[in-house]
Amino acid sequence: MAMTAAEIEKLILKSFPDAKVTIDDLRGDGDHYAAQIVSEQFRGLTRVQQHKMVYSAMDGKMGNELHALALNTSAPKN
Repeated sequence: MAMTAAEIEKLILKSFPDAKVTIDDLRGDGDHYAAQIVSEQFRGLTRVQQHKMVYSAMDGKMGNELHALALNTSAPKN
């Protein structure tokens, strides 16, 4: 079962309420997305730590309802 971009954004914002989120459906199949997430919660963390936080926010949907989510994460620029 595929997910919508809105569902992905909702899950991300639940864990990162301050985030600016952009979701792109890469294939138009509802199963392959790219997300750009900017959140203060990422400040000082490595890219791997940031991505683990996002995958955790997906609440077990990665590999099930959602096949692929390419991530671009960062803290806001000062």
